[in-house]
Amino acid sequence: MDSWPVNWEALDALIIDFAKSENLIEDSSPPSSPSLTSSYHSRLIIRQIRRSLEVGNIDAAIDILRVHAPFVLEDHRLLFRLQKLKFIELLRKGTRDDRIFAIDYLRKSLAPCALNAYPEAYEEFKHVLLAFIYDKDDQTSPVANEWAEKRRYEIAGLVSSVLRAHFHAYNPIFSMALRYLMSIHKVFCFRQGIVSPISYLTERLLLEERDFPALPPESLYEAQVFDEVDIQALAHAVELTRQGAIDSLRFAKGDLFQAFQNEICRMRLNDAMLDELVREYCVYRGIVEPGMQTSSEPLKVNPPESGCCSSLDSSIDVDHSTAKHSNSETSATTDLSSMQGIDVELRFASEPTNNLEDCSPSGSHQSESSSLLRNRSKGAGERSKRKRWRGRHDDLDFISGVHFNRDGKQEGVECTSAEDKYEIVLQMKELASRGMAAEVVEEISTLDPDFFVQNPVLLFQLKQVEFLKLVGLGDHSGALRVACSHLGPLAARDPNLLKPLKETLLSLLRPNEEALVTGLPLHALATSLQVAFGKRLGIEEPQLMRIMRATLHTHSEWFKLQMCKDRFESLLRIDSLKENNTPVLTSLATSKSNIDSCSLGSSQATISSTNGVSDDSSSPNQASSQDAICDENAILKVMEFLALPRADAIHLLAQYNGNAETVIQQIFA
Repeated sequence: MDSWPVNWEALDALIIDFAKSENLIEDSSPPSSPSLTSSYHSRLIIRQIRRSLEVGNIDAAIDILRVHAPFVLEDHRLLFRLQKLKFIELLRKGTRDDRIFAIDYLRKSLAPCALNAYPEAYEEFKHVLLAFIYDKDDQTSPVANEWAEKRRYEIAGLVSSVLRAHFHAYNPIFSMALRYLMSIHKVFCFRQGIVSPISYLTERLLLEERDFPALPPESLYEAQVFDEVDIQALAHAVELTRQGAIDSLRFAKGDLFQAFQNEICRMRLNDAMLDELVREYCVYRGIVEPGMQTSSEPLKVNPPESGCCSSLDSSIDVDHSTAKHSNSETSATTDLSSMQGIDVELRFASEPTNNLEDCSPSGSHQSESSSLLRNRSKGAGERSKRKRWRGRHDDLDFISGVHFNRDGKQEGVECTSAEDKYEIVLQMKELASRGMAAEVVEEISTLDPDFFVQNPVLLFQLKQVEFLKLVGLGDHSGALRVACSHLGPLAARDPNLLKPLKETLLSLLRPNEEALVTGLPLHALATSLQVAFGKRLGIEEPQLMRIMRATLHTHSEWFKLQMCKDRFESLLRIDSLKENNTPVLTSLATSKSNIDSCSLGSSQATISSTNGVSDDSSSPNQASSQDAICDENAILKVMEFLALPRADAIHLLAQYNGNAETVIQQIFA
């Protein structure tokens, strides 16, 4: 199967920023930007207002608005909606006193506001008076919609949209990117007629409901001219009508990127599930402590039954191919019952992590590394660098501690043996990222003698690192011993390894060994090792990894269909998540290599252009033979008049020699 590379280090940075921005981890370091703190407090205010409105406590919401956002109450259009909702909530209580108070409130507040709110407000005011007559439980009444509790959520979403834009209290970049990627993923799968392999996750994580769009100030309702390119880009990025995109641009005063952020943040996520996905990922990657003091076991959501996924599964490899050599017997969970209290000590923990640090398997280091297994307590220094998961404490009353697992049960357990396994895998990953390949091979072989038998590609890559480090240290004889003892025999058994072996041997002739060694993609190799070895110990990769791998793939495929470049990918750091500037095992890219595997011997090889949207495909006039006959203005004209996606517009133009007028005439004929 083809696989999609992800820059996990870039994702780590985004997730750490997300966790800090949402105050999910205990961290004494200052935020990367002072605006993060103010944005967090603004989001808390918005969240409290939203909750007050959703439970029908309109007075509490108005009190908070009066203190923190009085401009909302000065907008009669918003004030009228809030007052109308308060009137309904007073009647909903059903007591005689509340009914009297509702009549008084109607006379003194709601009626005067209705006269100045907006043209239709007075008719809405007269209509809501029917609530005096029709009961809240009468689903056939003309005011059933006014009684419906969903009205609370609509007003809450509207007010939230206004406040978010006013305070620039946008969600963290990762949260917005995830919304965007999942929405594109859903559209792509729907239009291609395929079943998403991660639908069991996305359907729970990305909610169908969206917040109501903010109301542009009345002064902005005057005719404004926006670039059609911006209108179409916004409309198709966030699934708006053309008029909806124009209204959004009008509210943002023509700022395309601000309008885009406003629209992305209208999409709703299941915050409780997102926090669990992030915590699971952070534990897996060693960002936070594995102890589950305030949460339960890593998030598990029931996957679809085997065979229900369509062809999309064939282009998105959710399991790493370095573990494919394992059969059902050898891939069983390794028994670690005899290793209780045992952990792997990270050597040189306090030393610099420069790849040129003398960590060769010869000399004094070899004697020191006779065994890296030490008492668990000796690894405490490295573990202390990890953050402690704090959780969304301000959400506890609303989240209720619900967690998902594959058995559909709610649990709150802390498994000591599981933590031991996490520590072992994380420390093997750390050793690999430091370039200590010989130590990694020694320790993993001690723990699981069959691991590298089942994962020869990983062994080859680790031995490549060892070879290149020895070359960098000037020990050519030691490097050749590694090549003869390991690289050669592995390549003899797998012809796909011959090309990277030759390129690795070429390093003996290169004068700048230091640049070669320091440029090794150790983090990618460490992640591949972590996933493969973790599976051997019964540790599944985080669900978030599957989501990111699948959605980044469909993002690229979607914009290939659109024959253009995504204008918003830099804003959301999506381009950095796809970046992989390190060399790759080109001969393994379509065979046995792991999703993040890299060729460590070639400094010239690059990622195949078929794995992403190349510069050539980003130009509307060069992308394909179809696109070559289509003028950009013609594409925009067909998209505008026929309200079609870009790919459909290009397809129609290709049938009529790129003539937009002919296409439109044929459609309306």
